[in-house]
Amino acid sequence: MLTESQAWQVLGDVPDPEIPVVSVVELGIVREVASRAGGLRVVVTPTYSGCPATEVIADSIRAALAAAGAGAVDIETRLDPAWTTDWMGDAARDKLRAYGIAPPSGTAAAGGVQPIRFVAKSQTCPHCGSTDTERLSEFGSTACKALYRCRACREPFEYFKPI
Repeated sequence: MLTESQAWQVLGDVPDPEIPVVSVVELGIVREVASRAGGLRVVVTPTYSGCPATEVIADSIRAALAAAGAGAVDIETRLDPAWTTDWMGDAARDKLRAYGIAPPSGTAAAGGVQPIRFVAKSQTCPHCGSTDTERLSEFGSTACKALYRCRACREPFEYFKPI
């Protein structure tokens, strides 16, 4: 049987299926690990309630913990509170940038109130560092990202939206 601390270490090596340079722990998807009779209970909060990778994430978590000797693993999906990019650490943001995805800037809305912005803020290009960028699409390869292009180096990139 694994301890909760050992389980967290194992989960720290489980990559996010859509962004494999960060783990499910680094993204803040894993909310809780608790010992129970015969195994573990893991609470996860997907980045979006309709995230298409939710089942893959649960299967990956279950397989990694089982391979490490955790016994039975129950996965609980918890949607409240909703996941926020505030749950990501600086290391995860650095890994996203190095991978070519602009990490989220700012923080999520406090108390569900999002300020009104009349001018879209440009994002910093993860390739060259320029802020002379333009949004091409509100959605990238997944709903949690937007598609941008850098006007300086002309490279497209995705921006992980703060939510």
